[in-house]
Amino acid sequence: MAVTVGVRFPDNFRSFTHEEEALGNEEWSIDLGRSNEVLFTELFGYMFEEVRIVGPDEDPALLGLDAFIEPSIDAFEFSVPNQTKTDSFAVWIRYRIKVYNSSGDQIANWPLAAYGKSQSRMLGGSEALQEAAVLAMRDAAALMIDKLDRETGVGATRAKRATAPENAVPEAQTTAHDGDANDAG
Repeated sequence: MAVTVGVRFPDNFRSFTHEEEALGNEEWSIDLGRSNEVLFTELFGYMFEEVRIVGPDEDPALLGLDAFIEPSIDAFEFSVPNQTKTDSFAVWIRYRIKVYNSSGDQIANWPLAAYGKSQSRMLGGSEALQEAAVLAMRDAAALMIDKLDRETGVGATRAKRATAPENAVPEAQTTAHDGDANDAG
């Protein structure tokens, strides 16, 4: 899309780790923070004309962006073979994609549910859980490619940016300059 976007990854997104005890006897921990940041950065790099990662202290309104995106994770759930009586690990991730226009007004708040499943027979327990999480992230990426613009309207933000063209000269300067040329002749 011919849009310049800024992306801010909140701290709880960048460092997201889910820890849980399943059925009271096994502790599971999965760290998605860095993987999510890389996924969204690369994905948006392919989807938009220009992507700028915005720091926590930067004001996106001052950066000349068409839109500003802030992803977050609303929920993370998983199931292990002991719970489902199958050989499968499954992961559900519910992302939230907030989109703001160049004025800083929120134009979209899109909940995005993703799912991944892997077989424990193929991999060990923690590797199978990690694989299911990667597949859920891949599912989220496919949904964003297919539906992000339709669900958020981010592609239309360039047309709505209220700024003058970069090379525009104010009319008063043009008139004064033309008058100087006429006086010299």
